[in-house]
Amino acid sequence: MAAKVNVALVGLGFGRSFLPIYREHPAVGKVGVCDSDPQRLSEIARAYGADDTFASLDEVLADDSYDAVHLLTPVPDHARGALAVLEAGRHCACAVPMATSLNDIDAILAAQQSSGTNYMMMETSVYGREFLYVKQLCDSGELGPLTFLRGAHLQDLIGFPTYWWGFPPMHYVTHALSPLLALADARAQKVHCFGSGRLPPELIRDYDNNFGLETAIFRLDKDDLAAEVTMSFFQTARGQYQESFAVYGQRLGFEFEQLAGEQPVLFEMLNVPAGGRGRPGRPTRLELPDRTDLLPAQIARFTRQATFRGPRGPIEVDAHHGGSHPHLVHEFLSSVIESRPPAVDPLIAARWTAPGICAHQSAQRGGEAVSIPVF
Repeated sequence: MAAKVNVALVGLGFGRSFLPIYREHPAVGKVGVCDSDPQRLSEIARAYGADDTFASLDEVLADDSYDAVHLLTPVPDHARGALAVLEAGRHCACAVPMATSLNDIDAILAAQQSSGTNYMMMETSVYGREFLYVKQLCDSGELGPLTFLRGAHLQDLIGFPTYWWGFPPMHYVTHALSPLLALADARAQKVHCFGSGRLPPELIRDYDNNFGLETAIFRLDKDDLAAEVTMSFFQTARGQYQESFAVYGQRLGFEFEQLAGEQPVLFEMLNVPAGGRGRPGRPTRLELPDRTDLLPAQIARFTRQATFRGPRGPIEVDAHHGGSHPHLVHEFLSSVIESRPPAVDPLIAARWTAPGICAHQSAQRGGEAVSIPVF
């Protein structure tokens, strides 16, 4: 391995958000970019100053100078792309979800074991400022013993590429479920899931799914905990995109903000007043810190909207997903340099992805309990 890591980004729709972070990370040598759209590839390469351009993943893997590949391609391509990267002996970072079938999860686990290179599922929800704050509360014991967890991902996908139409919502469960499993340090054992509503015929495409929304209860393997998760991609009149979680302990509870621009809420249970019924709670709106102390100085500003100075002028870079993007990049690169498994390694990725696949199976069976494989 070279002193610095050479990284190729594949998929420049979502990928352009990560490109400035790789360009400025002190552990990165050169950065290549790949996209199937020649115009987008050319424009982004010139604007951001990419070192190499590639028209396909095959072209990337044919260039031995690249140590690692970050896949930011459409969901149907994730498993196939990850397998190709690992089988080529490269390190692989991949957008969520890991896969949409249990067989593909097994194949990725086997490929990573065979290659000996790193695989990291780039789950944004466990590096956002909300998660990092609540993780501290859990680790310090301030929440008290956990009693309940809830997650949601609510989004309207009308106007998105047609490969999303009819997509089983629970197949994309990781944004809503991963922070719950990570905070509880638990595994989902069993799930009951129900579909709700019916998609119109024009939205039913390539999947065995008729539901615009799916909602599930997962039994966890720790402390008799249950987690409730709702996923909605169509026909739910919420209006604002939201990835959120809530965690309740016996002393404190945390709820994600409900609307953009609001602040999350911390609930504190107080002592029972004399002669009163029930314990009162005190809600406090929180201004959460960015954990820039966890990042190299060169990329710390990317937890918020920031300016990247490309060769053709400044570019404004959005900071979606709670400022998680630089944390993800830094963890992936650090794991490669330090020759250790990344935080979200293939086993963790499988434990966070498979429950959604099993949840959709349950919904297709009218809510029948489905056991989740042990990874």
